[in-house]
Amino acid sequence: MNEKTLFQLALGLTEPWFVSETKFDPAAKRLDLFLDFKRGHVFPCPECGKTGKAHDTEEKSWRHLNFFQHEAYLHARVPRMRCEDHGVRLVEVPWGRKQSGFTLLFEALVMMLAREMPVKAIAGLLGVTDQRIWRVLKHYVMADVERMDLSELSSVGVDETAARRGHNYVSLFVDMDEREVVFVTEGKDAQTIEAFTGHLAGHGGAPEAVTEVVCDMSPAFISGVEAHLPEAAITFDRFHVIKLLNTAVDEVRREEQRTEPSLKSTRYIWLKNPGNLTNAQAATVHGLSRSKLKTARAYRMKLVFREIYRLPGNLAEAAIEGWYQWGIRSRLKPIVEFARMLRRHWDGILRWFTSKLNNGLLEALNSLVQAAKARARGYRSVENFKLMIYLIAGHLGLLPT
Repeated sequence: MNEKTLFQLALGLTEPWFVSETKFDPAAKRLDLFLDFKRGHVFPCPECGKTGKAHDTEEKSWRHLNFFQHEAYLHARVPRMRCEDHGVRLVEVPWGRKQSGFTLLFEALVMMLAREMPVKAIAGLLGVTDQRIWRVLKHYVMADVERMDLSELSSVGVDETAARRGHNYVSLFVDMDEREVVFVTEGKDAQTIEAFTGHLAGHGGAPEAVTEVVCDMSPAFISGVEAHLPEAAITFDRFHVIKLLNTAVDEVRREEQRTEPSLKSTRYIWLKNPGNLTNAQAATVHGLSRSKLKTARAYRMKLVFREIYRLPGNLAEAAIEGWYQWGIRSRLKPIVEFARMLRRHWDGILRWFTSKLNNGLLEALNSLVQAAKARARGYRSVENFKLMIYLIAGHLGLLPT
């Protein structure tokens, strides 16, 4: 068995293709494999599949996986066949896609690395430009997005994430059942919801089939859902609500700290759950909680509100109503504002006790996306950022076959 036969087996070539020549240059660290086809073979038309003989050929080259530390390239005379219906067409080869310049195995490596490494680092590792890497990513990511089936989508999460410094955002739409990003669009206003419904309708879904949406209390998201997802009930998850209450407690502390030295350096202990406090922090909270400090009173109110989320749904509304009356009369301005927020978003807050949807998945996906952005030190364009979100958080079947 000679080296041509070995490389032919390694490449998985079948008739009519064979390795006609090999060139190995150790000094240049380069391997070139030349492929050819048997004379008289008929090829299928890439448009309709009808077969015909080669009309003429074009010389083509593809970058392949490295042969150890040596760059490897495939070269072939690619036939053009004459189809009765479509005229002269360039034949598709089994080792690479049209106009790529890379073999399918090389592109599979690119897609695998892109989930873990910045594109610029991949380009440096493989010795190609990052623009070529982005073209590979765009081809496979967008092909999978086009094949996306959203016919069963009924529960959606919406969140925004920063694309660049400043006020440049993209909005992520997540299938809460499958736990994956299904749509990414620029902006964070009501129009993003409208754009999502267009994407949904184009992939077998229907706006009327969406019955649950979880999002933050952004007026833009709320109005967009009400306008474009008419059957959807909105859930404001408990973690977001508690976060707002923590902010209110901290505002009480900051105001009172101006006249109460005992509150200095205590910011984080009021934000923690009791079970997460150190022994020293727990002792501090215990001592201050028994005082008449406004911060201690706000903290106790927070603990009571947290316990409401342990109640069954049939008791939740009465409990929140009771807490609302307590908060609105507390004379603690941040707590009063929080109570008013409860009333404004009453239905969405109560909906959690039915849907049990939360933003934890959205926050986790957001963290993954921002970590990738930090590794890459940002992206040249919002389009590249969107591609990376689909790649990392979309769980698409992206490897080429």
